[in-house]
Amino acid sequence: MNEGAASEIAELERELNRLQRSIRLAIEAQLRKFAGRSFGSLAENQQVATSIHALLDRHGLRVRCSECGHPAILRVSPRGGLAKGAFVFDHTIEGRRTFHGGRATMPELRLVSKPARKNSSRKAVG
Repeated sequence: MNEGAASEIAELERELNRLQRSIRLAIEAQLRKFAGRSFGSLAENQQVATSIHALLDRHGLRVRCSECGHPAILRVSPRGGLAKGAFVFDHTIEGRRTFHGGRATMPELRLVSKPARKNSSRKAVG
């Protein structure tokens, strides 16, 4: 690749990284408003968690597990003693599905990039 094209691509990459960071920070700021809240019922808590996951997935993001720091999906699981369920971080660590957390209210969410798929059989075309 010639130097001019390489330089232009590098500049484009820097600009996209700045835009992605701005998007991540804007989403994080809005989600911070949910911290410490519950949304009426198990079904409503699950719908909020599902909606957050869909939004983050569209932008290549995941929540950061507050216990171990790994990228995770926020879910709400039924839990004895918690009528509205428990907010948990669902992720895979060393090949094993793991759930951390278990709070009755939405935890404060930090966002991270979605990790690359490990078992992708697709190859880059080029």
